[in-house]
Amino acid sequence: MRVQDPGPVPPGRRLSTKEAAELLGVKAETVYAYVSRGQLSSHRTPGGRGSTFDAAEVEALARRNRRESAGSPPSATDTAVRTRITLIEQDRYYFRGVDATDLAAHHSYEEIAEWLWTGRLRPGITFTAPEPSVAVARRAVGALPEHSGPTDRLRVAAVAAASADPLRFDLAENAVLGTARVLIPTLVAALPPMRHTRCDEGPLAQRLWARLSGREPDDASLRVLDTALGLLVDHDLAASTLAVRVAASARAHAYAAVSAGLGVTEGPLHGAASGLAHRLLKEVLERGDAAPVIAEELRAGRRVPGLGHRLYSGEDPRARALFALLQEMPDAEPALSAARDVVATAARHTPLHANVDLALAVLTTACGMHATAGEAIFAVARTAGWIAHALEEYGERPLRMRPSGHYVGPRPPQPLPE
Repeated sequence: MRVQDPGPVPPGRRLSTKEAAELLGVKAETVYAYVSRGQLSSHRTPGGRGSTFDAAEVEALARRNRRESAGSPPSATDTAVRTRITLIEQDRYYFRGVDATDLAAHHSYEEIAEWLWTGRLRPGITFTAPEPSVAVARRAVGALPEHSGPTDRLRVAAVAAASADPLRFDLAENAVLGTARVLIPTLVAALPPMRHTRCDEGPLAQRLWARLSGREPDDASLRVLDTALGLLVDHDLAASTLAVRVAASARAHAYAAVSAGLGVTEGPLHGAASGLAHRLLKEVLERGDAAPVIAEELRAGRRVPGLGHRLYSGEDPRARALFALLQEMPDAEPALSAARDVVATAARHTPLHANVDLALAVLTTACGMHATAGEAIFAVARTAGWIAHALEEYGERPLRMRPSGHYVGPRPPQPLPE
């Protein structure tokens, strides 16, 4: 359908769904997809069954779509990422305009994921995966060596689940949301449980706990884990999220986009950073003093893990929220004391605040989890944010995430090599 230039529209005029679709040159379903992505606003017709749209807003979107489809040469703004998902400013962060720490304090991980995806809350929602999806993911993960890390397993589980989904190439919003609600619990279910118990029911945090700790969880511990998942859902354009948007820009399906994010997560400066903080805390606990441990880190020229964040001049709000909850866990006090010792000792060299990696390390240490547990928590949590960014990118011009390289090699023509 060719988009026609509609010309100016009278101010305040409202359009029907059919009129908006004609103006945009799309199907009616796509108009509602624009609404769910925040690119259009709609209002119900009083006493009617349809929605109406502001004509000026529709016209502005149509103009932008025409510019992006005109095939003009790339400009410096082509890769600018418009997003309505996360805002970080003044040492706070927000999901769709709502304080993220408040959301995590009052809503479950699954509810926050729905808020990111749709802008609507669905109280009490839990994500469940069909048995065929879980079975194929478990078989694939079960074939890995025993020493495989959680991110290895999650990547393999995502690929296996994709191979079992013949409709994975459908990038319509409802199809991608359906994939997300199945993929996340499939990833969790594919991780081997730490103890023999029924662990495939209940909230996602409860199912994940059984894959990270051999201990029976209490309510306080599950609350901290669920809050951690909610806090880590998204953090604007972190390295893994940018990789996801590049994949989505090339119209990779949701499983592939998530796989791209998982590939970056394993980096020690990103998703695996909490594992370094975990090992640091364990060593402090064994020695009973942070000073010699910090001294060794500094002498080796390494940054002290769990401290500082480039986006926050003050305290990481995610760490602050988790530390407040960890104080309610009696078993967490030794690890909390070790974390305080690390912060105070490192402050003699460089005054840095604790970040979320140190808070995750306190959780994993206090609950008897492996050093890589924080990496698993991060990856599962961030999958929801990756899906939200993929959905946004599917609404943008394809292949726009294509920066130009600045060539600094020898100028041609050069002779053929010997």
